[in-house]
Amino acid sequence: MLISDSRRALFVHVPKTGGVSVGVTFKRTCPDARSKTPGVTPPLGRHAPYERILRAEPHVADYWSFAFVRNPWARMVSWWSMIHDWDLSHGPSSGKPQETATQMRGNDMWRAASRYSGFEEFVLRGTEELPRVGRPQVDYLRAPGREVDFVGRTETFDEDLAEVERRLGGEPTPVPHRNKSPHGSYRDYYSDASRAKVAEVYAADLEAFGYTF
Repeated sequence: MLISDSRRALFVHVPKTGGVSVGVTFKRTCPDARSKTPGVTPPLGRHAPYERILRAEPHVADYWSFAFVRNPWARMVSWWSMIHDWDLSHGPSSGKPQETATQMRGNDMWRAASRYSGFEEFVLRGTEELPRVGRPQVDYLRAPGREVDFVGRTETFDEDLAEVERRLGGEPTPVPHRNKSPHGSYRDYYSDASRAKVAEVYAADLEAFGYTF
């Protein structure tokens, strides 16, 4: 989540949709951008859904709001790749003392997911056991009676981010894609079972955005 009160703009950060790069553009265009709501404890967090943000700050309902989404099958592969890389460097598989590993970049969800045997289990079990992994992207974008004003896609990231920057009053400037996972085609990761599981869990995303495998 990022809010600019001067530009009356709100970025809803859906996990694993290029949000770090979007944040760079937002902060450059809106120097007053903030990620916290004064007086709210615990903090909303970087991936707070639109509905929760509006409950904490009702006045931002009138702000121009935007978010990015991603093909759910590709998103799951990117998510697993990030978690797997963290595990090899700092997690249970690294062999490092866990009191040290927990101080490294990562979170409770990553540590739980890193104990799965591989991508297949991450999809089949993670979508059931890890609330964030099993949450459709549309859930981040909607609040009672309303939804965010603009939804960009990682598949057309440069074009959509340029549109965001224009609407924020800036001049579109290329931004490197931060936290990009280096993996091959997402289709190569799936069995019939894991492919079907993603279609089931993210059915709302497929319907809303027309994504296909």
